[in-house]
Amino acid sequence: MPLPHERRIVKRSNRKVKKYRILYEDEELLVVWKASGTAVQSARISEPDVMSLLRNDLAERGMKDICLRLINRLDQPVEGIFLVAKTEYVASDLCRQISDHVHTEKWYQAVVCGKLPSPNGILVDYLLKDGRTNTSRVVSAKTKGAKRCELAYEVIKEQEEKSLVKIRLRTGRHHQIRVQLAHAGAPVAGDRKYGKADAACRQLMLCACRICFWHPKTKKRMDVQEEPSFLHADIHPAMDGRPELPQC
Repeated sequence: MPLPHERRIVKRSNRKVKKYRILYEDEELLVVWKASGTAVQSARISEPDVMSLLRNDLAERGMKDICLRLINRLDQPVEGIFLVAKTEYVASDLCRQISDHVHTEKWYQAVVCGKLPSPNGILVDYLLKDGRTNTSRVVSAKTKGAKRCELAYEVIKEQEEKSLVKIRLRTGRHHQIRVQLAHAGAPVAGDRKYGKADAACRQLMLCACRICFWHPKTKKRMDVQEEPSFLHADIHPAMDGRPELPQC
């Protein structure tokens, strides 16, 4: 089911939120949205993950020899868009695009607690991952094992002590957005790991809302977007009368 002009914007309504939805599909790849709290891929047999559900879905549609390849992973608390390839060639091409951060664009929206240093800017830090605790932290550039990370951000709206922020990742490190924003004094709302625990926040308010890439077969530019579930209406920097930010 190809998209007109290789672009699709899916607007959320009052429908029931499912664990995942296929936003785009052709013979080569899928663009999938998943809900917060759902694992993309899990080693636990008792915990259904999106990749397993996708394989079952395609099998029920009569597809044989299904061999899906996950291209970019999202953390379980994060909602949003990720890519899945159906062939080795497409998987190799998409992985190359994702890794160089030039041919692809990965955009996020987040509600953060606090204010960032400026209305827009670039955050550059060095992160060190702790595999024992599954956390990362900002360290000096000279720290052994530290990896450089970079993101660009723009504040779309400020309301009291909360801000709605648009983010473009320029590197892909472990928990990068969550760690960098917390280090800048504006942790993602609902982040119990790097921010403050708050029972009023039902989910981590971070969404992978847009992905742009070159289709490996058609060579056309793909641009797929999905509005974050934690927003109640469309958000755009040029719009007036924006909705209230979620309470945390």
